[in-house]
Amino acid sequence: MILDEATNISNAAGSTLYTVEDNYLHFNIIKNEPLNLWQGGLSGKNISLSPIPMYLERNKKNLKNVCSYSAITGKAVEIKDAYKIKKFDFSGMKKFDRSTGFRSESSLTVPMKNHENECIGVIQLFNARDEEGNIITFSKEIRNEIESLASQGAISLSNKRLISELKNIFESFIRLIALAIDKKSAYTGGHCERVPKLTMMIAEALENQTEGKFKDFKMTDEEKYELKIAAWLHDCGKVATPVHVVDKSTKLETIFDRIELIKTRFQSLKDQKRIKFLENKIKLLEKKELKEIQILEENYLKNISEIESNLELITKYNTGGEFMPLEIQDKIKEIGRKTWFQNGIEKPLLYADELMNLLIPKGTLNLNEREEINKHIVITLEMLNNLPYPKHLKNVPEFAGGHHEKIDGMGYPKGLSGEEMSIQAKVMAIADIYEALTAQDRPYKKGKKISESMRILGFMKEDYHIDKDIFEIFVKEKIYKKYSDLYVAEDQHDDFNELDYINA
Repeated sequence: MILDEATNISNAAGSTLYTVEDNYLHFNIIKNEPLNLWQGGLSGKNISLSPIPMYLERNKKNLKNVCSYSAITGKAVEIKDAYKIKKFDFSGMKKFDRSTGFRSESSLTVPMKNHENECIGVIQLFNARDEEGNIITFSKEIRNEIESLASQGAISLSNKRLISELKNIFESFIRLIALAIDKKSAYTGGHCERVPKLTMMIAEALENQTEGKFKDFKMTDEEKYELKIAAWLHDCGKVATPVHVVDKSTKLETIFDRIELIKTRFQSLKDQKRIKFLENKIKLLEKKELKEIQILEENYLKNISEIESNLELITKYNTGGEFMPLEIQDKIKEIGRKTWFQNGIEKPLLYADELMNLLIPKGTLNLNEREEINKHIVITLEMLNNLPYPKHLKNVPEFAGGHHEKIDGMGYPKGLSGEEMSIQAKVMAIADIYEALTAQDRPYKKGKKISESMRILGFMKEDYHIDKDIFEIFVKEKIYKKYSDLYVAEDQHDDFNELDYINA
C-alpha cells in the first residue's frame, strides 16, 4: 500500500521496497508498470534477487550502493540520470535494463526510519513522469511527500514487526510451558507437543467434510490458530501437580517404590521362620523324634513357599495395569492380616497405607492421587482465565479446559454435556485420549497397539464419553493412521476392522 501510494504520488514507472534484516536489504516488493512486472508482496511471485549487504568485508560500510547508502546514512538520495552519476554503482540496475529493454533514468531513494531513528526499510522509485509520460526528475515537493510517506510506512512496518515479534514471544512462551511440563516428567515427555498435532489433524478432517453433520464446519486462520494455542496449553496446570504423583509407576511408589521395604519384611519373616524351624529341629533331634522332624520340615517348606508366593503376587499387582479381580483383592487383604516381628514387637506385614494402595483396582493412583491429577485441569482453567486475551483467542480457556468433559455430562471439571461442549473441545478430547493410549512413555503401562486403542475409544463412544460423529470421522478419514505413522512405534501398528467403528 505504501509503495503504491508513493508510485501514484510521483507517477513513477518503477518502484522497489526493501526491508532491513540482519544488516541486509531484502527485496520485499518490485513493481514496474511498463514491463507489467510485479513480484513479492501479495503478488504470489517470489523475488529471486539476492539481498544487498549494508556492510562489506571487515565491517566496511557499503556506500557505493545507493540503497545501502540511504539506509546507513539515513539520507534520501535524488538522482537525475543514473547513467551519468559516478558516485554510486548502478551495475545491477543496468544489467536489469539490458535484459528487459527498460531504461532507468531519474530515481529517488528514501530511508524508512522508525521511532528510534533506525532504518528499517528503503523505498526506491524510478522514472518520475509528467502528464504526457515524459521522464522527469523528482521535484522537491514530491520528495517531501515521499519522505513523509516513508515515515508513515516505517510506523506501519514497525507495528507489523512488533505484532509479529509479540506473537513469536507468545508462542515461544507457550512452548516453554509445554516443554517444562514434558521435561518435568520423564513419562509424559512429548505429550504436550503431540496433542496439538493430532488436534489439528482431526479439525482439518472435519473441515474437509462435504456432507453430514460437519459439512458446514469451517475455521478461519485465526480460529485455527486459537485451537492450536489451546492444544499447546491444555495441560499447563500440570506445572502444579507433584512429580511423584505424575510419575507414579507402581501402586506403592511415593518418592521411591515401597515394594523394596515389603520385600525386606518378607525376607525377615522368612528368616524368622527359618530360625524358629532350626530351633525346633534341634530340640526334636535331641529327643530323636524323627517323624516329627519330617512333619516340621514339611510345614516349614510350606510356610516359606506361601511367603514367596504372597510376595510374588504383591509384586505382580504392584505394577497396576489392567483391572485386578476381586479374588486377588481378597487374597491381598488376607496377606495384609499377617504379621512379623521387629525387635520382638509384632507388626503388620503390610501397613494400612500400603494395603490401601495395593488394593487399587486399576492403574497406580489411589483416590487422593487421582483427585490431585484431575485438579490439573482446574488449575489450567485458573491460569488461562487470568490471561488478557485478544478477541481472536478468547475461547482458549474453554477449548483447553474442556478436554476432560464427557458427552454424557459425567466429565470434569464442570460436568458439561455434549450440547454444552464446543466442537473444538470434543476434538481435543479424542486427541488427548488417543495420544495417551498409544504413548510409550507412561509410567504404569506400555503404549497400546492401535487396534486396542481403537477398541477402547470405541467403548468410550458407546458409553457417551467422546463424540460419536467426530470419532467416526477420525476412523473413516484414517486420521489415526496418519498420526500413528508419524508418532506411534512400529511394533504398536496392527490391523483392525474400521467398519466396526463407523455407523456402528
